[in-house]
Amino acid sequence: MILMVSGRTDIIAFYSKWFMNRYKEGFWDVRNPFNPKLVSRIYKDDVDAIMFCTKNPIPILPYLKEIDKPKLFHITLTPYKKDIEPNVPPKGEIIDAVKKVSEIVGSECTVVRYDPIFISDTYTVDYHIKAFESMCSKLDGYINTIIVSFIDDYKNVRNNMKDIKYKDFTEEIYKDIGTNFSEIASKYNMKVQTCFEERNLCEYGFIKGDCLSKEIAFKLTGKSFPKWKARKGGLCNCVEMVDIGVYNSCRHFCKYCYANYDEKKVLNNYSNHNSNSSLLVGEICEDDQIKVRK
Repeated sequence: MILMVSGRTDIIAFYSKWFMNRYKEGFWDVRNPFNPKLVSRIYKDDVDAIMFCTKNPIPILPYLKEIDKPKLFHITLTPYKKDIEPNVPPKGEIIDAVKKVSEIVGSECTVVRYDPIFISDTYTVDYHIKAFESMCSKLDGYINTIIVSFIDDYKNVRNNMKDIKYKDFTEEIYKDIGTNFSEIASKYNMKVQTCFEERNLCEYGFIKGDCLSKEIAFKLTGKSFPKWKARKGGLCNCVEMVDIGVYNSCRHFCKYCYANYDEKKVLNNYSNHNSNSSLLVGEICEDDQIKVRK
């Protein structure tokens, strides 16, 4: 199986010590988000590769060489300031960390996500184009792929509209982003792609790809994996992964986040985190049903 660390929270940024404790112990326990009494136990020996998703890879850097599984990093790097991403470290520090990750796992396994894009009076199209060029120039030679997505109407986005104030996308906006991003990426020998986006910008030079395709998974592991079960519109062709995260536990508090929708619950979950527990949040209870996930 492929471990996803994590689409539900930023384990690397806030819980790297826990992850490494579990890695050394040899297993992770994960509560089913829809049936909390059902716990999946995932043994390290059953893991073929790990996909790390984070906004801040700095905490995992000292441990990377200890992780003897194939590794793929997706590092989100966006140009927003503290009004939108209040607890994300300075972007220059993240860029330096991306370079260090790339030096360890290779540029082919280090992907940057410029994700999500929204347009407002503060974050204009020109602002994004300049930020994208600056990012690509600083990461020249360290990454090959940038994945782009556009803001979605999540509950948390609606709750934070007073801060985000995004404008509806027009065809002109899509064209400006598509043509400029494609030209800039090509200039630095990078490809820019979308995944699971209805508006894929292929007509402007983008690639319609997958976050983790069957081809990449095979290169990492030498094995074939099934695709995720059909999602809305059937647009996602990523291979199936097992997420060990917990919703409402990321302290970045990004205003556009899909995985956080209750900041009080985030703080409560964080206070119930024990780096020595087998669970990311809380402890195993007597009436929990533990099933080994193969």
